[in-house]
Amino acid sequence: MKDKVLVAMSGGVDSSVSLLKIIEMGYDAIGVTMKLWEYRDVGGNLLEDSNCCSVGAINNAKLVCDRLNVPHYTLDFTDIFQKTVVDNFADEYLAGRTPNPCVRCNSLVKWDAFIQQADNLGAAYIATGHYANVQHTNGSSVLKKGKDPLKDQAYVLWGIPAHTLTRTLFPLGNLTKEEVREIARENHLETAEIPESMEICFVADNNYKRFLKDYSPKKISQIGAGDILDETGEVVGEHSGYTDYTIGQRKGLGLSNPEPRYVSEIDPISNQLIVGKKDSLSKNICYVSQANWLAKNIFFPRKVNAQIRYNSPVVEAEIFQEETQISVQFSKPQTAVTPGQSIVFY
Repeated sequence: MKDKVLVAMSGGVDSSVSLLKIIEMGYDAIGVTMKLWEYRDVGGNLLEDSNCCSVGAINNAKLVCDRLNVPHYTLDFTDIFQKTVVDNFADEYLAGRTPNPCVRCNSLVKWDAFIQQADNLGAAYIATGHYANVQHTNGSSVLKKGKDPLKDQAYVLWGIPAHTLTRTLFPLGNLTKEEVREIARENHLETAEIPESMEICFVADNNYKRFLKDYSPKKISQIGAGDILDETGEVVGEHSGYTDYTIGQRKGLGLSNPEPRYVSEIDPISNQLIVGKKDSLSKNICYVSQANWLAKNIFFPRKVNAQIRYNSPVVEAEIFQEETQISVQFSKPQTAVTPGQSIVFY
């Protein structure tokens, strides 16, 4: 009997070609679309026909599965998604941090919950349309970057449970985005020309300020305006509320200086922003928590390549661990190291 593979179907071109590749690899495929969000609850869906979780996206996934003669299921994950991703997104901003919900979604929903569904349906593997690779050698499995440097998504997958790697397939790992589109066109897939969504899926209008006010109106309304301080502690302006800003932000501060000022620190307790010149954003060291080691036998200190945000350059660094504290020393200063974001080690 063929091994069953549960294929995550978002309704976009990547997951569609991923399904096609799984079939070509000889597996018994099952298409599954995770419904994660109801836009009518908080609004903001300006991309109704194609955006993730929309009715249009679910229909697109079903059409592709029908064309490839594969069963398709839509599973309601809205409850777990709201509790583990959306609530955390709001809480992080309220704590003065800038979250990356895609990392959390991959870690706690798309892998943990998806593996559980695979077990329920008797599937040996799960597959997604991420541009990444899993290498299996000597009984161990490691996560590696995808072939396309412009699309590599290994960064957003750092949080997936290590034990799930042995059951994870990435059919697009050795393809470029343009190659994926061409495959979709050659096979007349309905999703071949669907544009790529760059927004957070539950903030489809890309307006997180609006989302926070709609989602947590009472907490946001209690914040109000606050002081903007320079690095000497002098009040130089007023802001609309600390949740409206992120580290490194320059626009929207309402300050007039010969040399631009940037948000270098957010203090949620006092509702204050600290601003400084661009060099104030440079850091030689950062401290990390919630580490998820995907490689075995990690010893410290350890020299690695590090990446502080998606699409930022990878730089040389060294990891140190003292008791429960993990620090990272960069080979050259990094700009706007932002609390709440992910640092990934290669």
